[in-house]
Amino acid sequence: MLPVKPDVFHVYDTTLRDGAQQEGLQLNVSDKLKIARYLDELGLDFIEGGWPGANPNDTAFFAAAADGALQLRNAKLVAFGATRRAGGTAADDPQVQALLDARTEVVCIVAKSHDEHVRRALKTTLEENLAMVTDTVSHLVANGRRVFVDCEHFFNGYLDNPGYALDVVRAAADAGAEVVVLCDTNGGMLPSQMGDIVSAASGVGVDLGIHCHNDTGCAVANTLAAVDAGVMHFQGTLNGHGERTGNANLLTVLANLQLKYGWSLVPPSALAEATRIAHAVAGVTNFPFDNRQPYVGSSSFAHKAGLHASAIKVDANLYQHIDPTLVGNDMRMLVSDMAGRANVQIKGSELGYDLSNRDLAARITDKVKAREMDGYSYESADASFELLLRDELGLLEHFFDVLSWRVITGHEVKPEGDSEAVVKVRANGVTYSLAGEGHGPLNALDVALRSALTNAYPQVDFFELTDFKVRILDQGHGTDAIVRTLIDMSDGERTWTTVGVGTNVIEASWEALHDGYLWGLTHSSVSESQPAPEPVQA
Repeated sequence: MLPVKPDVFHVYDTTLRDGAQQEGLQLNVSDKLKIARYLDELGLDFIEGGWPGANPNDTAFFAAAADGALQLRNAKLVAFGATRRAGGTAADDPQVQALLDARTEVVCIVAKSHDEHVRRALKTTLEENLAMVTDTVSHLVANGRRVFVDCEHFFNGYLDNPGYALDVVRAAADAGAEVVVLCDTNGGMLPSQMGDIVSAASGVGVDLGIHCHNDTGCAVANTLAAVDAGVMHFQGTLNGHGERTGNANLLTVLANLQLKYGWSLVPPSALAEATRIAHAVAGVTNFPFDNRQPYVGSSSFAHKAGLHASAIKVDANLYQHIDPTLVGNDMRMLVSDMAGRANVQIKGSELGYDLSNRDLAARITDKVKAREMDGYSYESADASFELLLRDELGLLEHFFDVLSWRVITGHEVKPEGDSEAVVKVRANGVTYSLAGEGHGPLNALDVALRSALTNAYPQVDFFELTDFKVRILDQGHGTDAIVRTLIDMSDGERTWTTVGVGTNVIEASWEALHDGYLWGLTHSSVSESQPAPEPVQA
C-alpha cells in the first residue's frame, strides 16, 4: 500500500553541486545560472547551488545570484558547506562565514555521522564532532538561516555504530536543524535495508530527508524505500549526474511520486516540461544524454516488437505504463527487422502517411525487413524510412539525379583539406559538375554536392551536417566488411537522420549524404521555378 503524502514534502535538487562532481562534467557560472533557471521551471522546492568559499566558481555563482542574475519563481536557492573545523568556533570559521556571505535563506551543511570517518578523516574525537555540528547549526540559525544537515555516510555509520550515528542526528536536531538528511554516500545500500534504519532515525523526532548514490543501481529504489519509511525530503540530480555512478535521478523519483504515488508535488504543467528540460540541461552540460532514461529518454516510450505494435494499434496504453505526454514525452514506433505490419502502419501514421491498406503495408514491411538484412537500420533513421515510404507510395520527388561522383584522398594536408571530390548532378534540367575540397572524403563530397545543388536550390545552403557515425557490420571480414553510416543533418529548425550501407565507408557515407539532401529538399519550400542558371563546370 502506498504511503500518504506528508503535510510538507521537499523536492531538493543538487545537480549544481553533487551532480557537478561527475567525471568529465565542468560548469562555469553562466552554465550554473542557465541550469538553475531550467530547474526552477520544474517547480522544485530547493536548488542547491554549490559550495561557496571552497570553490571560487561557486562563490562567484552565489554572488551573481544575490546581485540579481538569478530570479527564481518557485525554488529557494541553497548554499552548501560543512561544519566548522575541529578545535575552532563557527563564528570564526571562514567557510561557515562564506555560507552567510552567500546570502541564501537556506543553508545545507554536511556532517560526519560515521565514527570511523570522524576519527580517520577529520582526525578528531567523537565528542568534538558532535560539538562541531551543534556549534555550526546554532550559529547559522542565530544568523537567521534555515538549516538542513546532510549526515554523510549515515547508513554505513549506523550499521557500524548505530548509537553514534543517531547521536549526530540528535545533535543537529537539538541545535535547530529543520531537516536532517540521511546520506547513502557510498551508494552501497539496498532497498530492503532502508526501512528499518530510517525508522530508527525517525525516533529522534526531527524531519528526515534522503540522499542516495547509485553505486548498486538502487538509488531511485532506495529513495522510494526511504519515502515509504517516512522521510519528507528527497535529494536528487537531473539526469542522474554525480560522482562515480551518479545520484538518484531527480526526475525519475519525482515522476514516480507524482504519477504513481498520486502526490501533488509540482504543477502538472511543470512536470509536462520534464523531457524538454532534461534535454536542455544535457545541452548545457555538454554531456551525452541517456536515451534509455526512464520517463524522459527518447527510448522511454519507443516500441520495436511487432507484438507490441499490434496491441498499441488497439490501445497505446497496453504497452505503456503512463501517458507519455504527462512528462512531455511521446510514443515512438521503431521500424526494424523485428517490425510487423502494425509497426509500419503506426510509424507511417506518425509521419503523416495513410498505410491502412494491408497489402501496401505488408509490401513495405517486407521491403524494410529485406533492407535491414542488408544492413540498414531504419529505427535509427526516420528520414530514410520516410523516403522509402514516399518511393513506395509514388510520392517521392527526385529533385536531382546523380550522374557520377568520385573522391580522392591523399597524404598531403593543405589548409583546405586532404581530400578532393567531384560530383556531377542534374537538377531542374541542368547539369552541374562541381569540385569540393575538405578534411576527409565525406567533407569533400558534402562540399561538392552542396555547391552543385545550391545552383538549383538555394535553400540547401542552410543544410548542415551535424553528426556522423560509422559501424562495421561483419567484423570478421576485416577491411572487406559491410559498413553502415548514419548522418544527422539540420536546417536550423529540424534535424533528420539518414542511413547508408556499402562495401566501404565512402560508398555508405555517400548514400546517407545523398538521402540527407533529398529529405531536406522534400521538406523545404521549393521556391517558384526560376530560369535555370547556366551549367557550371568543374
